[in-house]
Order: sequence, then C-alpha cells, then structure tokens
Amino acid sequence: MYNVKNITNDLYWVGANDRRLALFEGVYDIPTGVSYNSYLLMDEKTVLLDTVDKAVAHQFFENIEHVLNGKKLDYLIINHMEPDHCAELQNLINKYPEIKIVCNAKIQTMINQFFDLSFPQEQYIIVKEGDTLQTGKHTLQFALAPMVHWPEVMVTYDTTDKILFSADAFGSFGAIDGNIFADEVDFDHRYMDEARRYYTNIVGKYGPQVQMLLKKAANMDIQMICPLHGYVWRKNLNIFIDKYQKWSTYEPEIKSVLIPYASVYGNTQNAAEILAGELANLGVKDIKMYDTSVTHPSYIVSDAFKYSHIVFASTTYNMGIFVSMENLLHDMNAHNIQNRKIAIIENGSWAAASGNLMTEIVSKWKNTEIIGNRLTLKSSLKTDQREDLKNLAKEIAATF
Repeated sequence: MYNVKNITNDLYWVGANDRRLALFEGVYDIPTGVSYNSYLLMDEKTVLLDTVDKAVAHQFFENIEHVLNGKKLDYLIINHMEPDHCAELQNLINKYPEIKIVCNAKIQTMINQFFDLSFPQEQYIIVKEGDTLQTGKHTLQFALAPMVHWPEVMVTYDTTDKILFSADAFGSFGAIDGNIFADEVDFDHRYMDEARRYYTNIVGKYGPQVQMLLKKAANMDIQMICPLHGYVWRKNLNIFIDKYQKWSTYEPEIKSVLIPYASVYGNTQNAAEILAGELANLGVKDIKMYDTSVTHPSYIVSDAFKYSHIVFASTTYNMGIFVSMENLLHDMNAHNIQNRKIAIIENGSWAAASGNLMTEIVSKWKNTEIIGNRLTLKSSLKTDQREDLKNLAKEIAATF
C-alpha cells in the first residue's frame, strides 16, 4: 500500500524507510534506521528526483504509481549515483521505457559503471552548471556539487517554489517517523546529533567542497530544502545552514572537552575520569567521555567536530596505540579534523609508546595545537601524579 507525503501542492515525497538496516554503508551504526527520500513533481511534465535503495523498492514503486495515477513519467533527475539512491534505475526504466534521464556527464559515466543499460543516448539530457529544465510552471536549475560527497554530485533548484533538492547535503541518519518536516519534530534534541554524525562521517572530509556548495546556495532564494536522507526543511533553514557552515570550516560548536580513552584494566580510564573531574572543578561544562572499545567511532568523530578540545588517553598495546584508539585516530585523520586543541595521556607498564605515536598522528592535523605536558602513567596513576593531572586541567582550561 502506498505511503506518500505532500511537500507542496504538486510535489510529493515517494521515498521509504528502512529500520532493519544495522549498518549504513556497512560501516555506520544506525539504531533508528534511515530514510531514502525520492520526490515526484507533478507538473505538465512529471519529474522524479532520484530513486531509492533496493531494500525499499516495493514501497517506492507503489508510491510512484499512486501519485502518477495513470500519467506517464517524463523525467528522472539523478542528483547522486550512489546505489542507495539509484539502485532502482534499471527497474524504473523497465517500467517507464520512454523516460528521459537528466544528469551531468559524470553521472552518466557512473550509470554505465553500475549498470549494463540498453538505453538510447537521445533519452539522456546531459546538463552543466546553470542549465535549466522547464517542466510547465516549474523551472529547475542545476548546480554541480562535486565531492559532496561523491565527484558526480549535483543539486537541483526549483526556481518557482524556491526548493533546493540537496542530494546528500543537509541529510541525517534516522528513519522518518510519520512527520516529514523538520519543524514537526523536536529536531534539535532528537535528530541534530544524528545529522552531525551523518555529515561528519559521510561528508566531513570535504569541507572545502561543502563551502563551495554553500556559496552557490547563498545566491539562491531557498525556502525549502529536500535532502535524500532525513527531514525536509521549510522553516528556520538558517539553523541547519549555520551548522553546515561550522562543520565545513571545522569550527567547534562548543568550547568544552571531549575525552576518548582506551583502557585495558581501568587505570587509563581512572586518569581520564580524574582529569574530567578536575576540569569540572575549574568550571568546564558539558565534558564528554567515551570508552573507544565500546563506542562506535562514528559517534566520537561526530563529537570531535562539535568540541573545541580533545584529550586522547590510551594505554600502550604491542608497542603501539591500543587498537580501538588507533582506529579512532586514523578515522579522525581520514575525516580531515582540524582547528582543535589536543592533550595526551599515555600508559605503559614497561614501555609507554602510545603518547609519541598519538602525537605523531594529531600533529599533522591542520591548525591543531597540542597543549599541556603529556602525562605518562606506568601501569597506574600514582599519588604524586595527581598534581600533574590538576596542572594539565589548568593548562587546558586556560586556553578557553
């Protein structure tokens, strides 16, 4: 049975939710699932914007058939060729063989990489930056958005209704729970963390490219944002755009301290806990701690984009960094984290090697400052080192 949502009088959400998928892209934990958004514009010419993942194909096609109500499908606009948005391309063509595919040249190349289509070239409309498509009363304009987060990505702007179809930009993890608009839910408390985690892990490496898209968007009169994942924005767009401005320039959202730690027998954790307490005594608020062995790194990467200061505390393991901490550091490195203040705590029963190795990694991060004296534990924190922890807390707090 169909399940569609009215976005405007002639625009419909025809996507679907997947709450059974455990790992997005086989990597990212999604405890509340994910939505696959597709939009159908009913004008003189009918236009579908992107398809969905194969897991929700049945719902998707029922939705399209209901909205079309016997009309033919004229155009498919492909903004992003990733399979969670284009898996049903072949089936869509089989069902609507006269459809025209609107895409850029790189998208067409990727279509041929993913599919063996017998699709005539004359049914492609290859667009470039600034090109438009007239569908009746609507004029759709196209802007390239390479590396947000694949090289072929583009966005579509409806100049008539002032709607930006933003591809993976402005998306979020989490299924849509009935409501379709962000202003219909408590987005800040229920979804903003998942929106940040989505951005930082999926797009975070490409801040400069996101900045390019934001500059293009600034020249559009955008009244609504329709992303490929998550809720549609029609009010207070500046809230989400401001977040993207911060995230894409690697500017911290809050001045506070994030403390990820890796501890085998609890001694490194003990030092991290005491440091957090000393920071709190100095008036630092909203401190966040993570055990890297039990928390998926995507959550810690997300908070690394949020927090201004990070303290990495790790035991030494096989003369290296403890496995979960090493993985986290390389993950942060891969996501281009920068503009942070860092402190280091290391532990080692016979040779404390983790501190130098952690320092080597974080020292490469752009505009990143290592503050305070590194604290070295030999198996456990000793009484005379309690003062060293207090001093480290003071040195961190002094940089706020």
